[in-house]
Amino acid sequence: MPFPWGLCLMHRSWARPLRGTAPLLGSPARRLTLSAPRRISDFNSFVVRTNTCGELRSSHLGQDVTLCGWIQYRRQSLFLILRDFHGLIQVVIPQDESATSVKKVLCEAPIESVVQVTGTVISRPPGQENPKMPTGEIEIKVKTAELLNPCKKLPFEIKDFIKKTEALRMKYRYLDLRSSQMQYNLRLRSQIVMKMREYLCNLHGFVDIETPTLFKKTPGGAKEFVVPSREPGKFYSLPQSPQQFKQLLMVGGFDRYFQIARCYRDEGSKPERQPEFTQIVDVSDVFRNAEIEFLQDVLKEPQGTIKAICIPGGAKYLRSKDFETIKQFAVDHFNQEVSPVFLKTSGSGKSPLTKLLKEEEKSTLIRLMRVQEEDMLLLAAGEHKKVCSVLGKLRLECADLLEARGVELRDPALFHFLWVVEFPLFLPKEEDPTELESAHHPFTAPHPNDGHLLYTEPEKVRSQHYDLVLNGSEIGGGSIRIHNAEQQQYVLETVLKEDVKMLSHLLQALDFGAPPHGGIALGLDRLVCLITGAPSIRDVIAFPKSFRGHDLMSNAPDYMSPEEIEPYHIQVKSPEVTDRKDVKSVISETESSQELVFPSLAKAENP
Repeated sequence: MPFPWGLCLMHRSWARPLRGTAPLLGSPARRLTLSAPRRISDFNSFVVRTNTCGELRSSHLGQDVTLCGWIQYRRQSLFLILRDFHGLIQVVIPQDESATSVKKVLCEAPIESVVQVTGTVISRPPGQENPKMPTGEIEIKVKTAELLNPCKKLPFEIKDFIKKTEALRMKYRYLDLRSSQMQYNLRLRSQIVMKMREYLCNLHGFVDIETPTLFKKTPGGAKEFVVPSREPGKFYSLPQSPQQFKQLLMVGGFDRYFQIARCYRDEGSKPERQPEFTQIVDVSDVFRNAEIEFLQDVLKEPQGTIKAICIPGGAKYLRSKDFETIKQFAVDHFNQEVSPVFLKTSGSGKSPLTKLLKEEEKSTLIRLMRVQEEDMLLLAAGEHKKVCSVLGKLRLECADLLEARGVELRDPALFHFLWVVEFPLFLPKEEDPTELESAHHPFTAPHPNDGHLLYTEPEKVRSQHYDLVLNGSEIGGGSIRIHNAEQQQYVLETVLKEDVKMLSHLLQALDFGAPPHGGIALGLDRLVCLITGAPSIRDVIAFPKSFRGHDLMSNAPDYMSPEEIEPYHIQVKSPEVTDRKDVKSVISETESSQELVFPSLAKAENP
């Protein structure tokens, strides 16, 4: 591959534990040690605490300290646990009459209130040590206490084992962030980004350059958010990717550049644009002569196909409601019907399609799909790309369901990488199959061996596009770019029928000695999600958006007054019904994300 260091970067930085002595958090099978922050020797004049809750040990016995933190919990008005970002410590609530005011503060303050205590570090009584706590050998004998800020009744308990709805977590995200799991995820994310910068800048001479957020519309690719300007009829676009800037920096001589770029894509619940790669089997020939009308109708279409995947033990472990969930997921996200098929199980009554199959067709399916006892097939019939996409996604969904039932399929402690190459350069448009669109983006270079086909049979051209997959999830993608202005103009104007005036600046730049170059972008959110073992990328983003792109905490997007809109020369048609409390939105993982992008010069292999 042109960029082997991309794989090396992830392997060296994240496939092994990070150095440090901070406590282990995260899922049991995938735990990484957070590097302990360095101790600041001298606090500034605004800081009243002398130490953090998590740093005190037996070596501090006898010292007078001042601590600040949240009240984690209280036990019988005798002890309380104080928490800050460094950890936990036990505080002894004084019981003598001379300390009545201190006891009142510490006993009456609600849980999660912020308090300041001053006292002496003492040993816990023999037999009362807690080896599970780094501070478990000591406690604080309080002399004075101050309630810095009381906490109102919480909408949910801030404990990892307490189940909360996604909507509730997002509405009160600032409370959800206090949980140990979210603290771990975001702090590890910060360290990962720092390791990236150290690796790329210090070891390989990359330059970190920030590119603009306000730009102009880019043809092809994902839909972009638009931003009105004060000039009548003119709009900015928020970049779906710093794609053009990557290439312009190459032209400008920054042969090794990267940035942590925020990318904006107005796609809502749109499924992955590239099909998942699944162990799907094409079973179209099995049904060529089948007396099932809807399957025959599919096979008559130009891109019609019938494919199936085998779910080992699916008939045994999955329940009726799971089958309904799977079918509804396919309809909601892909507008595609799927049918469960039971061939070597007693569950044939659960599937109408199974009853329609002849014995010969069943036997052929069993042989082709290598069906074992209690296995289940998922069958989809339709347009090839859509069928591949839905079965690829359902394969992962079914794996999650089976693992939730106790079936061991994947070892979450292992990291398996895979490069996917030789994608087609163009694909037929869904709305008009006679026209072509870019499979990746319009700046991807054709495969060196297929350059001649670009001008005669462009639909047969392979691309120099590559994807990086980790544990079944795509975490990055990139390509070698077109560096020849004439070829780039031909692709845009003739093949894709785009208005080249929109990209005149890029075409002009390519004419001024643009070197051969390429790059890759890693989905930082998804990468950190896989490393931490988090169930969703929203668990590694501080303030994620909902399925509809809403911020449930602030109710953004929100309305603007006519006076505020007037300078932008636009008119807004008000909806008939508005819902400002969209707290029931389903959470999606396709909202604004961050990518690590690092193009570099490539060998001059392009035609």
